[in-house]
Amino acid sequence: MAEFDIIVYGATGFTGRLVAEYLAAHYSDVKWAMAGRSLTKLQQVRDEIGAPAATPLLTANADDPAALKAMVARATVVISTVGPYQLYGEALLAACAETGTAYVDLCGEPAWMAQMIRKYEATAKANGARIVFSCGFDSIPFDLGVWAVEEEARKRFGKPAPRVKGRVRAMKGTFSGGTFASGKASMAAAAKDPSILKLMIDPFALTPGFDGPHQPNGMVPHHDEAVDAWVAPFMMAVINTKNVHRTNFLAGQPYGAEFQYDEMLVVPGLGEIGKAAAEAIAKFNPMAGDKGPAPGEGPSKEERETGHYDIAFIAEMPGERVTVSVKGDKDPGYGSTCKMITESALCLLRDVPTEGKGGIWTPGALMAEPLKKRLEANAGLTFTVE
Repeated sequence: MAEFDIIVYGATGFTGRLVAEYLAAHYSDVKWAMAGRSLTKLQQVRDEIGAPAATPLLTANADDPAALKAMVARATVVISTVGPYQLYGEALLAACAETGTAYVDLCGEPAWMAQMIRKYEATAKANGARIVFSCGFDSIPFDLGVWAVEEEARKRFGKPAPRVKGRVRAMKGTFSGGTFASGKASMAAAAKDPSILKLMIDPFALTPGFDGPHQPNGMVPHHDEAVDAWVAPFMMAVINTKNVHRTNFLAGQPYGAEFQYDEMLVVPGLGEIGKAAAEAIAKFNPMAGDKGPAPGEGPSKEERETGHYDIAFIAEMPGERVTVSVKGDKDPGYGSTCKMITESALCLLRDVPTEGKGGIWTPGALMAEPLKKRLEANAGLTFTVE
């Protein structure tokens, strides 16, 4: 029996602090600890978020494998919020794989994820470590949204839909310094290594040994009759689509071997106005330049509380169509994400069997149904058949 149910590693960072605050406010029955590099900062954050004074505080540097291994061995599940993961994440993941400790993160860095799958999936399987990437807005609403609409397609039509469209109809929120740093690190890595750029544009980069069918080009603005609006490229599609295909791959292709999926942003405005707006969005790169929030910075509490999102998942069959919407009641990247990753950790702790489940997973492949129930009950997400 582990000493702690959950360890939050990176608890002094912007998102880690929100995760710790959520645990302290809602889960007094969970044995958890805050972890990071600095005891002084951990003490400060513990007191500022109103966590009990007896909350255990653990210190370990991201570049100290021995200390990390000793730390994760004390937990059933580790929550990692220490992005950019390509700079700070490998030693912690390796420690979890080696000790059989369950792990969830917020990673949206597909090149790093592909590398970690190659290096540690066999170790995780051998030791029973359930490693789950992308347990925040990257990519839970999309991963589970596709799963939910395919479940509905099977109920209605007796088979999965070969084509699903993810369409972001509304989104109010911003990103933190950690997200900006991860985006910049990924761009820098791709600039140095052409193989990383090739991986970034490959929708099947996370399905080793499986190269699926040609996928729709989500980079070209167009009028989409499925939503009767102009649509533009969605910046998070580069990671979400890969995770959706990995879910299909890991689960034995319940969506079919010829499954096609893309994500785009619905643009308000009719006719030429909508077209112009979609084309302008297609040219905009929020990660360009150096003017972004610093690590540790992010949206205010008011911004997090007043944020929201609404995503439609449209399953298309010949002559038939069904839509499931996924909506969140907070800022997607932080207000909602801190709840999603915590509920993912609790799902591993309480709802998902450990026996035979070692490996590197997506949320949709390992725990779609129990996690969906948790998110609807506790995290302000709704899944609605339209």
